[in-house]
Amino acid sequence: MKLSTLLITAAACLSVNGSPTPLAIRAEDQIPLEYRCHWSSIHASLEAGVRFFDLRYAFDPTDTDLVFWHNEALVSQRSSVQDVLFAFWDWLDAHPSETLLLSFMYQGRTKVGASHGAAVQSRLFDILTSDVANKYFLQERGDLGNLGRARGKAVLIRRFTLDRLDPSFDAALPGLHLAEGWDDNGKAIELVYNTTTGATAYIEDYYTPEDLPENATTVQNIEAKVNVTAAHLEKAATEAPDSLFITFASGGRISANPPVYPETMAVGNGTNVSPNGGVNHQLVPVLGSLKGKRKGVVMLDFFEEPQDLVELILDL
Repeated sequence: MKLSTLLITAAACLSVNGSPTPLAIRAEDQIPLEYRCHWSSIHASLEAGVRFFDLRYAFDPTDTDLVFWHNEALVSQRSSVQDVLFAFWDWLDAHPSETLLLSFMYQGRTKVGASHGAAVQSRLFDILTSDVANKYFLQERGDLGNLGRARGKAVLIRRFTLDRLDPSFDAALPGLHLAEGWDDNGKAIELVYNTTTGATAYIEDYYTPEDLPENATTVQNIEAKVNVTAAHLEKAATEAPDSLFITFASGGRISANPPVYPETMAVGNGTNVSPNGGVNHQLVPVLGSLKGKRKGVVMLDFFEEPQDLVELILDL
């Protein structure tokens, strides 16, 4: 079931592979282990079938332009938010039957004194409403639409509010507003993004099993994440068929002893510390049991392993 063949299906009914902070524009071995969550560049991710991108922005260290961060880790000072969007637009030009979902969220804790202030919000607004952005972002508000309208476009997922600007700025942005009520580390989040139609997004964002003791083993942390993720995937396959489901299979537990880094959580560490592999491996039978059913957006760290993972999500 390729995305490009579903021309009149509501976008919320699709199964889409996603990747958090997939910007391999800085040598991966320079990024601390707690922030490494991918092996592939944006282009390679797109070519592999990734269509949902979780993008975290803030000012660069000189407060000159918006760039991407992963918590305190600067992804690249040379590639701005606008530069990366141009890369997405170029890819859409080459793949006009495809649709992207681009989620934007302000990254806090990047540096001392940084905030989601008026200057950051004004710059973001200018980027997202430029002439070229208006050409590629689907100009619907509170509606995913269908693939017939969304082909060759990107749907803006707004995990931010322009609350330091006049309300007219926020009202002018297209896309789905999912900023309010997104519970931190939530296992079952429900956000109404269209109060007129009642359209709701169902989200699992249990990114760290902090309800386990800190001396919980790596296996126990992985199992906790797998159980919550599998339950949400099964819910996506069986409930609210016209709704948007977003399931984060990614995560970590840095505070554990020993730490469970995102790579270990996703694919294990190749030793008897994780004998059954990571979340990605343990989701294979779950996804196999849901073959032919809607899974929604599935966010993965290190989506390349195991090899058939993306195909299982997309039912290829």
